[in-house]
Amino acid sequence: MKATGTSMSSSDAKITEAELENDLGPRRVYSTSPSAPSRMPAFASVLAVIAILYFGKDVLLPLAIAVLLTFALAPISSRLRKLGMPRIPAVIVTVVIAFLVLVLFGLVVAGHVAEVAQNLPAYQGNIIAKIRSLQDSGTDSGIVRRLTSVVESVGRELSNAGERPAAPGTGSTPREPVLVEIFAPSRPIETLTSLIGPLLGPIASLGLIIVVVIFMLLEREELRDRFIRLVGYGDLHRTTEAIQEAGSRVARYLLMQLVVNCAYGVPLALGLWAVGIPNPALWGMLAIVLRFVPYIGPVIATILPLFLAFAVDPGWSLVLWVGAIFLVLELTSNNVIEPWLYGSRTGLSPLAIIVAAIFWAWLWGPVGLVLSTPLTVCLAVLGRYVPQFEFLEVVFGSDPVLDPKERLYQRLLAGDPDEATDYAEEFLEEDYLEDYYGKVAIPALLLAEKDRRRGVLTAEQMEQVFGTAITLVSNLAEIAQEEEQEEEEEGEQKEKPAAGRPSPPKEGNGDESELPDGRGKTVFCVGGRGPLDDASAAMLAQILQVQGAEVVAARHSDIPNRRAMSLVPKQSNAIVVCFLNEDSARHATILVRRFKRIYPAIRVGAVLWVEDQKERQPPALGEADFVATTLTSAAREALADAPPSLVTPARKIRTRRSSNKTGIAAASPGI
Repeated sequence: MKATGTSMSSSDAKITEAELENDLGPRRVYSTSPSAPSRMPAFASVLAVIAILYFGKDVLLPLAIAVLLTFALAPISSRLRKLGMPRIPAVIVTVVIAFLVLVLFGLVVAGHVAEVAQNLPAYQGNIIAKIRSLQDSGTDSGIVRRLTSVVESVGRELSNAGERPAAPGTGSTPREPVLVEIFAPSRPIETLTSLIGPLLGPIASLGLIIVVVIFMLLEREELRDRFIRLVGYGDLHRTTEAIQEAGSRVARYLLMQLVVNCAYGVPLALGLWAVGIPNPALWGMLAIVLRFVPYIGPVIATILPLFLAFAVDPGWSLVLWVGAIFLVLELTSNNVIEPWLYGSRTGLSPLAIIVAAIFWAWLWGPVGLVLSTPLTVCLAVLGRYVPQFEFLEVVFGSDPVLDPKERLYQRLLAGDPDEATDYAEEFLEEDYLEDYYGKVAIPALLLAEKDRRRGVLTAEQMEQVFGTAITLVSNLAEIAQEEEQEEEEEGEQKEKPAAGRPSPPKEGNGDESELPDGRGKTVFCVGGRGPLDDASAAMLAQILQVQGAEVVAARHSDIPNRRAMSLVPKQSNAIVVCFLNEDSARHATILVRRFKRIYPAIRVGAVLWVEDQKERQPPALGEADFVATTLTSAAREALADAPPSLVTPARKIRTRRSSNKTGIAAASPGI
């Protein structure tokens, strides 16, 4: 239809558009809708939040500590209330005991640190002697020489600092000018102020944290309701789940991590005391605190006692003993205590924990480093339940973001059979090969078939998917042989009745979840229309081999004519044609009919794979002996003992010759 100039009216345009829609169906829009939300506002919001956290850390850091302590102390307060204690006394007792423990802990650590600092100059000689022994042993290098010079220079400075207050030197040595500072008499109040002034900030922050924790514990239910009203009033169920999960995960992490750290620090202190390390309680307490810092804290907690052992002992035995203590404790903690108490389960990936530690240390310093894991847990929970922050769950969470079938399809597209095999072996640690092919591999090929039908999968990509899938099947051949041996052993045990007892009679068909025995049977598997179908046929063939059957697998390109039909073994019991496209019923009917005409004594069937992998009524395919939709049903039908259906012989069509053909032939010479 042509439009002359611009004389077409809007009503004509609407009618034409409606007619086109009726004729061709609704038009598909491939461009992004103008109303689609942009990601720039969300990105700007994230930057604004980071700026607020950075510049407002003096206010937000105490509040964050108070919130996390509230999560940690809430179970204790609730337990006291269940024992019959009123709300206010339960909260006050919980907070007072907790902060008394923290203050006492800090005072003990500070005292031990001061004692170690005073004793460090006494260890200078041992350090220099060990470094020189390394030089004498032939391991001299630039690093050792520089380290020796640094230690000696530090020792000289310490010695000079100790000798300056001594008696003045003789006149033979040049005297350095003495700095004279005039001190004005100060009042006691000013002296007291100068001493207390630096402590006012930490004391004020500690008092603020205590007050906030008390009020949060007292008004916990009220704060929860207000948060729900502000954030998730329209979806109470989701908001309630988010609050409960955040509180339980943070409280469980803090409590279990504290138990794990104490189970590490207390034996460490006892072990260091037994071997003779000075101030063993300090290193045990530091290990308890530093192990809250992911990955970095345990390393620091290990290096400090090792360095002290290096400085204290003139020999090397003490260093070896301390290293052995740390090795035993790390192996015990990582392999026994943490799996038992589940202290390391935070729902975060290891990389996310490292990145979060760097981020929070940049924002809030060492305190942010300690708080990085529980704060990131809260962000991950927020991303799980708030759609606008779903990226947080994807970035920080430990759960796989792709389904197993999507992950396998991605590896098939990338042509990476090694990683695909690794994923398969992880799956096969708990399940069987039949489950993997039925729940992961065949659905992955169905995803590829969807892309092929949409026109986004080229012929080269389909061949690559086929080649990677065949390599995957080949890599899993060893596991298939192991399962085949297990099947043979189980079959032999079932065939041997108990001594002196007759074998029990079989009722019905036995367990329907088990596949029949395929020993002594031969099956021919072939793809229907493309390389993806060939890959599914290869997977089905391997499952049949596990059951003990002899299987011959062929590609769809091997059966374009009758001559290629010789690939089918004459002693075959079944022929199976595999299709990933459910709409290929017509083509499946044609192939089944061709096979039935050539091999009438063999059972011929088709498999039309489905996504849900559930048994359902398959479509009828005319002369097919069976039609399956899942891997289990296909293997069961291929190994069944049912006889093939009778086939009506094809009628020969005779063409009658035209009556005027002779006349035309006779008249042709005269033309």
